[in-house]
Amino acid sequence: MNYLLPILSIAIGFLFVILFKPKKPASIKLFLAFSGAFLLALTVFELLPEVYKSQSNYVGVFIMVGIILQIFLEFFSKGAEHGHVHLHTQDKTFPWMLFLSLSIHAFLEGMPIHSHDHLVLGIVIHKVPIAIILTLFFIQAKYSKKQTFIFLLLFAVMTPAGSLAADKIQFFNAYSVEITALVIGIFLHVSTTILFESSEGHKFNMAKLLIVIFAAFLAYML
Repeated sequence: MNYLLPILSIAIGFLFVILFKPKKPASIKLFLAFSGAFLLALTVFELLPEVYKSQSNYVGVFIMVGIILQIFLEFFSKGAEHGHVHLHTQDKTFPWMLFLSLSIHAFLEGMPIHSHDHLVLGIVIHKVPIAIILTLFFIQAKYSKKQTFIFLLLFAVMTPAGSLAADKIQFFNAYSVEITALVIGIFLHVSTTILFESSEGHKFNMAKLLIVIFAAFLAYML
């Protein structure tokens, strides 16, 4: 299920757009805020305590490297990981840079899943609104459904590929703490960006505040 659920979450986002044809991604901002809060809470409650219990002296360094790496990836993804997509409507070629940056992000985020079962829920909840937003922008930019489907399919398998690599390849096993710290940095940047960008004027309204509290409580109860 840890391999299947991330793929299923992308499929759900794609089918939601195809079947219900929502016009604006604004309608899923609260869902996006929930996903960001849930992912942030899982990171704080589960991943951070574990890496700081380890004997590694470089946990903080790798967390900062993860934050910087995510900022670097967003030069190419334009923030698609937290709900922003900017495509050139005149260019219908396959958006390779967007794909590569999102794939690196997805591959890395899949690595801690094999030893943190609850994390897959955070990633699934995170991926559904991202898949909806990606599909919406691809269709609005006049990309074909076939191109959109291929992009999302390839993107979907990257997270399970990261989980499989972390489980089967000895190198990744040997440096699991450092890799998890790297992913923590990625999650911290993405989730906090989602929270501060998912409302107008970067302000918390009551609905968003309640959603964030509920997401954090749910993550804690897991």
